[in-house]
Amino acid sequence: MAFQNPRRLLTAISQDNHMTRTKARNTRKTLCARAVAAMLASAALGGCTVGPDFHRPAPPVATDYAPAPLPASTAAAQGIAGAAQNFSAARDISAQWWILFRSPQLNSLIERAFKANPTIEMAQAALRQAQENVYAQQGFFFPTVQAGYSPSRIKLSGNTGGNSPGLQGDGTTIATSQTGAPPVSVPVIYNWHSAQLTVGFVPDVFGGNRRHVESLQAQADAQGFQLEAAYITLASNITAAAIQEASIRAQIAAVRRIIESNAKSVEILNGQFRLGYAARLDVAAQESALAQVEQLLPPLEKGLEQTRDLIRVLAGNAPDRDVEERFELASLNLPEELPLSLPSKLVEQRPDVRAAEALLHAATADVGVAVAARLPQFAINATAGGNAANFSQMFWDAGKFFSVSGLVSQSLFDGGTLRHQQRAAEQALAQAGAQYRSTVLSAFQNVADTLHALYADAQALKAAVRAEQAAKLTLDIARKQQELGYANYLSLLGAQQAYQQVAIVLVQTQAARLGDTAALFQALGGGWWNRSQ
Repeated sequence: MAFQNPRRLLTAISQDNHMTRTKARNTRKTLCARAVAAMLASAALGGCTVGPDFHRPAPPVATDYAPAPLPASTAAAQGIAGAAQNFSAARDISAQWWILFRSPQLNSLIERAFKANPTIEMAQAALRQAQENVYAQQGFFFPTVQAGYSPSRIKLSGNTGGNSPGLQGDGTTIATSQTGAPPVSVPVIYNWHSAQLTVGFVPDVFGGNRRHVESLQAQADAQGFQLEAAYITLASNITAAAIQEASIRAQIAAVRRIIESNAKSVEILNGQFRLGYAARLDVAAQESALAQVEQLLPPLEKGLEQTRDLIRVLAGNAPDRDVEERFELASLNLPEELPLSLPSKLVEQRPDVRAAEALLHAATADVGVAVAARLPQFAINATAGGNAANFSQMFWDAGKFFSVSGLVSQSLFDGGTLRHQQRAAEQALAQAGAQYRSTVLSAFQNVADTLHALYADAQALKAAVRAEQAAKLTLDIARKQQELGYANYLSLLGAQQAYQQVAIVLVQTQAARLGDTAALFQALGGGWWNRSQ
């Protein structure tokens, strides 16, 4: 056998090693490419989405808000808030419906409250939180990538893994002892560096994550409608408080006029008593009537201050920070042209109905989440990295490593937990459906009650105006006759008491008509769909 040239032999060995390393790198690249392809293929399989798909509930069959058609207009009366109101289904609702009362004070107060009231801030934060939960769940559609680096310094004792007897840590031989005893093993101290990149992916094969995202997005939609409802409720509460303040101020003014009139009667009777034209009993009765009227004033003044406290809080102020707006009945104008949305359109406009619909959507998606949890679960993990005793050698060919693994798991026995969770989700869906129908019926009732209240308010105001006019005329005649001595005191006292009652009722009726008009705008949805933002 002929000897080969040593130089050629070393060259051949080097070429073989290079070819081996190149083949290993190509093999690793092929495996990595296959792993990525497997991930993409698994993601493509995620087109299947289990569970029921959401369908919007059918529109209501109701066509009106009463068994018999309601009149197109209300009655009219003289004085404040006495104009006839006309209803039209073709009229849309402005997002700033309160401007129809033509009160600059009311407009400025509501706009300021929108910026300062904490309930609006709470609803906005809740909406942002719900949307962030959606974004967080969407992250599960993507692989997770983690990088790790672990440096360490290790000492192995000679008894548990150090050098063999007779060897130093550098490999040199230890001389044996002169007594012939075996040499002691030498500990080994070395550094170790390890770095790796880990990729994990859970393919959404049966659409469980998509259903979860769908549920969270529906909950975020519901929270968005809750925010719109918060705006509408705040505007309605401020309008109602402003009308209440104006009503109390008008009642206080009426009571003070009655007090002034009764005080004048007491003065006249005292004069007649001194002249012998009136009995002391008549004077005492008139003084008693004056005291009874004066008793009406403190509760009204208390109600006014409490209403002012409410307005301050609604505006976002502390009780010691007053608002400059003051409200009188004469400064509030009754809107005469009113919208009247059809029932089929009302379900699109009411924020509470839309929120209930969104929660029904979320409950539908939750059923799909529960169904997907009972099906096989898939996972793919890939790791690549390097390790070496020296940091700079970690990613040499000899220090590289990788692994690709897949996992398919199926629950075989869980005591019925997943089955009952699915049944619970199905019952939650049934509950959400019933809640939606209940919310729709309540919305219809709300509009119907408000409409009937407006028709009744118009008739009541018409009657109150006539009663006030008649009582005022009777009082003026009785007072004049009593002053001239043609009527006794009892006639005057009865006329005063009658006028006192109808005057206060008139103010309350005027305020009720204004308040129920504001309630109609709220009942019809408040015009949030026309909001510019």
